[in-house]
Amino acid sequence: MIIDTHCHIHDSEFYLENREEAYRESREAGVTMVCVGTNVQSSREAVEFCRTHEACHPVVGIHPHDTKDNDPAEIRAIVEANREQIVGIGEIGLDYFYSHSDREVQMRSLREQLQIAQDFNLPVSFHVREAFDDFWPIFDEFTGITGVLHSFTDNQANLDEAIKRGLLIGVNGISTFTKEPLQKQLFTDVALKNILLETDAPFLTPAPFRGKMNLPAYVTLVAAHQAELKAVSPDDVIRATTTNAQKFFGIQ
Repeated sequence: MIIDTHCHIHDSEFYLENREEAYRESREAGVTMVCVGTNVQSSREAVEFCRTHEACHPVVGIHPHDTKDNDPAEIRAIVEANREQIVGIGEIGLDYFYSHSDREVQMRSLREQLQIAQDFNLPVSFHVREAFDDFWPIFDEFTGITGVLHSFTDNQANLDEAIKRGLLIGVNGISTFTKEPLQKQLFTDVALKNILLETDAPFLTPAPFRGKMNLPAYVTLVAAHQAELKAVSPDDVIRATTTNAQKFFGIQ
């Protein structure tokens, strides 16, 4: 078994007619999927999709882009109604690369959703882009939060800050095609004990399938690339990262 710890295969905005085919192909590859919400609607879809598809686990939350018109109170209600099924809060955070939502709105939503995670003892999938200066102080306001920095491509200083706080690092297809020397070094050096594998499907398709829709099945390509970078076997990567994911999300 290998776990794709961050995909959107459930989301009707991204997968329509080919969703069941993508799901079957991923299951045939031995992939268990963590289906991550980006707003209230996609969070509800994650819960429903995972209820009707084996080896799928829902994470619910409001992406920073969508904080302008989504209420964290509705995420709390979804968690309250489905607590035994939901395995995390996400993807939540701050994104200053784009300006889809006002920064103050993003920060308020992040705090409210971190409170939900704390209240229900759930791990968190974070989306943080060019916003760590504001993110770290907010994160530090809360105690007992476990989290993963989804699709991490930032600098060594923020990697160190993450590891110091016990956060895991989400590694996806970017690692297979980035041209940035610092990113290449980061993906080589970050220890397996600190990694969760992910796809972010349908986005960020790994090499050699660039230009095609990403699938959770392609998490195996991310694992193979990590094995190459670290001079270990793919089985070693899969074993370590699967154990990390099972412990993090409390799934088997």
